[in-house]
Amino acid sequence: MLLKISEITMPGKIFPLKMAHDLDTGSNGLQRYTISSNPHFHVLTRNRSEGRKFPELVLDKPLDREEQPQLRLTLIALDGGSPPRSGTSEIQIQVLDINDNVPEFAQELYEAQVPENNPLGSLVITVSARDLDAGSFGKVSYALFQVDDVNQPFEINAITGEIRLRKALDFEEIQSYDVDVEATDGGGLSGKCSLVVRVLDVNDNAPELTMSFFISLIPENLPEITVAVFSVSDADSGHNQQVICSIENNLPFLLRPSVENFYTLVTEGALDRESRAEYNITITVTDLGTPRLKTQQSITVQVSDVNDNAPAFTQTSYTLFVRENNSPALHIGSVSATDRDSGINAQVTYSLLPPQDPHLPLSSLVSINADNGHLFALRSLDYEALQSFEFRVGATDRGSPALSSEALVRLLVLDANDNSPFVLYPLQNGSAPCTELVPRAAEPGYLVTKVVAVDGDSGQNAWLSYQLLKATELGLFGVWAHNGEVRTARLLSERDAAKHRLVVLVKDNGEPPRSATATLHVLLVDGFSQPYLPLPEAAPAQAQADSLTVYLVVALASVSSLFLFSVLLFVAVRLCRRSRAASVGRYSVPEGPFPGHLVDVSGTGTLSQSYQYKVCLTGGSETNEFKFLKPIMPNFPPQGTEREMEETPTSRNSFPFS
Repeated sequence: MLLKISEITMPGKIFPLKMAHDLDTGSNGLQRYTISSNPHFHVLTRNRSEGRKFPELVLDKPLDREEQPQLRLTLIALDGGSPPRSGTSEIQIQVLDINDNVPEFAQELYEAQVPENNPLGSLVITVSARDLDAGSFGKVSYALFQVDDVNQPFEINAITGEIRLRKALDFEEIQSYDVDVEATDGGGLSGKCSLVVRVLDVNDNAPELTMSFFISLIPENLPEITVAVFSVSDADSGHNQQVICSIENNLPFLLRPSVENFYTLVTEGALDRESRAEYNITITVTDLGTPRLKTQQSITVQVSDVNDNAPAFTQTSYTLFVRENNSPALHIGSVSATDRDSGINAQVTYSLLPPQDPHLPLSSLVSINADNGHLFALRSLDYEALQSFEFRVGATDRGSPALSSEALVRLLVLDANDNSPFVLYPLQNGSAPCTELVPRAAEPGYLVTKVVAVDGDSGQNAWLSYQLLKATELGLFGVWAHNGEVRTARLLSERDAAKHRLVVLVKDNGEPPRSATATLHVLLVDGFSQPYLPLPEAAPAQAQADSLTVYLVVALASVSSLFLFSVLLFVAVRLCRRSRAASVGRYSVPEGPFPGHLVDVSGTGTLSQSYQYKVCLTGGSETNEFKFLKPIMPNFPPQGTEREMEETPTSRNSFPFS
């Protein structure tokens, strides 16, 4: 027999069963019914009016389909015979379900940990609930309970219970989420559970640097200046939040940690703007997460100038050249000084310093431009008066206090060929001309006289050369180009004119060359004792010449006597000192009323050799005038060597003259 009984049937409910049939009668017939032992039912035996007995199943305890969805009982019918006989029938009871069970989750509290960088759609956790009911009452659907659809980062699959990400998580915003999950069966009954999602921190935030104090301009020469104060932070947590701070190693700055993630940037020592005026400092903040993230911030620090450098000249001394006869205010050169400072501290002013020589009129010679150091000659310079001079220039900056330095300037005046040769002998002053006497017996090369000239210039501008410009008779006299000596060029003859006029050109070696002329009068005489006949040109001056001759003779005699006395004294002293022997020379005293001697005279001026001269007077002359001036000529050996010549005989009335 099959019975379908709802699990909500109350105890005491009677369910009629099919009765058994026994062919016996009386006491051997059906007497009663029994049922196999069970906690839910017992059986009653009922009698009908016709005497037949039938069974009724009585519910003693409520059924629960979720505990026992069906029962199998055995119904036994017993007779009263002996031995008793029985018959059995199986009762199959199917418990009908009602929605009497709510869905139940496997856990009342679910916990999940999700890294904050999990991608969208990734699985967070799967929840599970079951309903003991059957059919539609046992089918469960899932949903998130009391959620904000806008801000809720999770979504759940209604069938499977899978909870996935629908929005990105950020540990720095929300570290954990509390979510209620609801499971509902087909009958409308529901169950709930709680879900706690903890967001795991990932090192996805770089450190942050916040500048609290910063000065971009710091003075040089001051140590340990605070340049910047800043704080560092990291929005991550744990190890990801720990940071280290650093700057480049090759910079003269230090990072000093302060309180609560604050750092101070200070100078390591005194800075020098002249070595480096600007520093680009990169502050690097790195966390200790994996992977490591860092933040860099660059700052520029400029070093302000302090006037700690004096101007420095490009040279310690300058040598300038200027050619003489320059125009006034001529730019002759420049000095230059630089100052390693900047701004007004580097502005240099030039000046002339007081000369060390108090006699040097520096302020009237040169001036300097205070702004650029250009030097100017204030007036025309003359090499013959001032060849060179030195002065000092100063360079002063405009800092406070002002610093200065100095340099030496040497100005050299270059010679210009601005002086013509000047003839010293013979004099060309317009007085009575000087007449040179030459014996007709003179040999070729006989020294007639020497033109002596000087040039006020220097160098090649003062190199003089001589040449015969005009002559009464060409070929009779010649002039040595380098020393101005006038000599006979050939033997003299009776046919040669007695009176000659020579014009000697004296020329320097400058560019352009300058020159002067000297006029000589030469008189040819037959012998030393021949009376000198005045030239017709000199007749008007005869009286003056006679007086001049007398004075000259007296002067010559005095000088000769004094000189002789000096020589004798010198010889006496030398003889007393036998320790040294020196050749004093040979002296010859000619016959005649005048003591005389020969004197070697070294060449001076432009003379290149030494000569001996004898001045002779005519013994019987009524005018007592000079007869001639005759040199005792040395031989001129090759290569410029000199050899002493024998003395020439002097006339009876003669004395030496130097």
